[in-house]
Amino acid sequence: MQITFKLYASLTEYLPPDRRTHNQMALEVPEGASIAQVIEPFALPMKLVHLVLVNGRYVAPEDRATLALVEGDTLAIWPPIAGG
Repeated sequence: MQITFKLYASLTEYLPPDRRTHNQMALEVPEGASIAQVIEPFALPMKLVHLVLVNGRYVAPEDRATLALVEGDTLAIWPPIAGG
């Protein structure tokens, strides 16, 4: 199945080079893949996986290993961001 995978801020460096300027890519994943399974091949440091949204809805850390994605979902991930 296909999802849209988006990484923001410093996490864009984990996308393939040709996808970094747009911060997203279409991604083929196994049917019922979890957020954790999608993230794993990108080797994102878990301490940088702070805000996770699926179709604009927040996913708590304890649900990221079990929430099954479906065809057409958009998975977006932000690192911790400090402001001043």
